[in-house]
Amino acid sequence: MPSPRMLLLAASTLALVACNPFRREPVTEVTRDANVNSRWQASLVTPAALVGAVQMKGSATMQPAKNNENTLFSLNINNATPGGVHPWQVRRGQCGADEGVVGSPDAYQAIKVGDEGRGKASATLPMTTPTSGSYFVTVGASAANAETVVACGNLAPPTY
Repeated sequence: MPSPRMLLLAASTLALVACNPFRREPVTEVTRDANVNSRWQASLVTPAALVGAVQMKGSATMQPAKNNENTLFSLNINNATPGGVHPWQVRRGQCGADEGVVGSPDAYQAIKVGDEGRGKASATLPMTTPTSGSYFVTVGASAANAETVVACGNLAPPTY
């Protein structure tokens, strides 16, 4: 028959293993960003001619959509006039050297600016994400004055 000391030692060992104070669950889980090597990025700023009148900023991305047969364009702006509505487009070329809209102009829903001066918009176009070329994003002053660009940013290609 086991001695009381052996039973106490066995019970203590079992309790220590069951309640291991050194066992920890991971705090965060690192996941892989599937589009990190195929995402184009831009920083948007107000053109120099409008600085002082408007000081809009923002960011934009162009990346493969979930099915890789479409391209997702996303836009975030801030420091805009609360309640404003701004048309936007992705275009070929660079800011100041426009070569035409990418896709249909109707694919781009206008950005609605919230009370805090920020707005978000996205568009999915039926095209494979480009691997080369020059592209930029423009934000227009309003639907009635879309030709006046209040923010522009050149999309930088991904680094492979």
